[in-house]
Amino acid sequence: MTHAPGAQIVEIIKNNQKDLVGDLLATMKKKVIRLDKSAENEIIIQATQLLGFLEIAIPQGQLSDLETRAWDDTRQLLSDFSQTRAKEGFSPIETATFIFSFKEPLFTLLRTSLSNNPQLLAEEIAVTSLLFDELGLLTISSYQKAREQIILRQQQELLELSTPVVQLWQNILALPLIGTLDSARTQVVMENLLQKIVETGALIAIIDITGVPTVDTLVAQHLLKTIAAARLMGADCIISGIRPQIAQTIVHLGVNLEDVITKATLADAFVVALKTTGSSVTNS
Repeated sequence: MTHAPGAQIVEIIKNNQKDLVGDLLATMKKKVIRLDKSAENEIIIQATQLLGFLEIAIPQGQLSDLETRAWDDTRQLLSDFSQTRAKEGFSPIETATFIFSFKEPLFTLLRTSLSNNPQLLAEEIAVTSLLFDELGLLTISSYQKAREQIILRQQQELLELSTPVVQLWQNILALPLIGTLDSARTQVVMENLLQKIVETGALIAIIDITGVPTVDTLVAQHLLKTIAAARLMGADCIISGIRPQIAQTIVHLGVNLEDVITKATLADAFVVALKTTGSSVTNS
């Protein structure tokens, strides 16, 4: 009589679901510190759902290929679980514990039910181990993707925060740059500046590079692109913060800034911007 791989594990899940969930919760309490009552209830629900999905998927799907349609519900459950854990700040190990903690209770039940059939016991343990290893890897993979998305979003938010566009005066904007100006940041700088020009109708934008440590060919190109984009929107740009070393570097690189007003300090640039827009500051 042939025996379908995983058939015994399906029977064990059917007959011992409550005990398996209880064992899982006990293990996770030992290994995962951050489990309040709400988190415990959530794990009970997720573990019960997972066992239900496994009960259906194991007879239908290939145990070595979790990409088949039979495993759709299982993959979705583990993906959602991993993404939630990543957002909540759990580690990859804490997240994967949800899967790997099932193995030992299942092995114990297999040994009990198949004690008289050593060969079948060995086969079922091997199949079960492979299956839960694959499920664990799927969980970790989903966790890593979620963390990458979180990191990318945080980087984008930091870029936006690090490139504030300030309205200094009517028709005058200032964009203080601090740190390295790379392609990604230049795109954010350009978008923020253009948006502010549209919102305020500004005529002058002062780009202050006092906080930019070095200026190379790439940084100069990024600055020129930003200036060109601002001009297309009807605003002229003034570059301030040109230190002697940066001036020498720009000359050495052969960057053409002849049609761009440059000043040593933001204050000097502000004075020029006031004159250009016909504004003035007087002492009362």
